[in-house]
Amino acid sequence: MKALKLIVIGIVLFLAIPMNSQIRVNVNIGTPPQWGPVENRDVQYYYLPDVEAYYDVPSAMFIYYNGSSWIRRAQLPAKYRNYDLYHGYKVVMNDYRGNAPYTHFKEYKMKYAKGYRGKAQKNFRDEKSERENKKDKYSKEDNRGNQGSDRNNGKGNGKNK
Repeated sequence: MKALKLIVIGIVLFLAIPMNSQIRVNVNIGTPPQWGPVENRDVQYYYLPDVEAYYDVPSAMFIYYNGSSWIRRAQLPAKYRNYDLYHGYKVVMNDYRGNAPYTHFKEYKMKYAKGYRGKAQKNFRDEKSERENKKDKYSKEDNRGNQGSDRNNGKGNGKNK
């Protein structure tokens, strides 16, 4: 009986050694849209004063009142189809957690009326464009600097042949 216990323990240890017990947890609040303000990447909601709607970052859904209830849709209602999300002001809602940001809609509507503009906002698209422009600028400067040093790289000027 002791031999059987030792064999079972040996098998368990043998199997347990090569196992890697890893738990991987990936918490992703959501990827902000390209038109989202850069100021805070870990936000759940934006309030859009010009259209009196919310944007839920994790679900990539707009939340707006349709006259009788609050609904979630991937697009704004048809009357706002020409609304420019890149240039419209977005209020970053750092102070709210939950599933119904509209519970404070009256307060937000009064504080951030249609046409509200706070401090200037840069969106993710603009930030990416600036990074690419800087990258291009530096690579062009590097290429100009290298061209001058490669001209007479031991090859002479062709007059001494």
